[in-house]
Amino acid sequence: VQLVESGGGLVQPGGSLRLSCDLSGFTFDDYAIGWFRQVPGKEREGLSVISGSSGSTDYADSVKGRFAISMNNSEDTVYLQMNRLKPEDTAVYTCSSDYADLLLLDPADFAVWGQGTQVTVSS
Repeated sequence: VQLVESGGGLVQPGGSLRLSCDLSGFTFDDYAIGWFRQVPGKEREGLSVISGSSGSTDYADSVKGRFAISMNNSEDTVYLQMNRLKPEDTAVYTCSSDYADLLLLDPADFAVWGQGTQVTVSS
C-alpha cells in the first residue's frame, strides 16, 4: 500500500495549485482518502476527504469554498485543487487512506500516509 503526493511548490497569494495523490497496492473502493496539512509546532489538520465507494466529500471550514477534492478511479489518483491560496495555507500537505471508508477528517482515523509535499504561499 502506497500513497505518493506531488504538485506542491511556491505560489503567490491568490494563486492556485493542484495536488495529486497517486495510490497503489489497494482497492480504492474500500477506503476514503483524505488530505491533511501540518506546519511545524502545530497539530496535523484534516482538510478534505473523499469516499472511494460513493465519491461523497467533506471539507474543513478553513478550506470550504476554496479547495476541492476529486478522484480519478481509472488512474487511481485523488486530487486537491486549491484556489485563492493564502500565506496561512503554507504547510506540508499529505494524503492518507483511512481504515474503512468512514468519511471523517480526524487524522486518528487514517492508517497509511504519504511522504507529503510542501506548499508555500508567499509573494
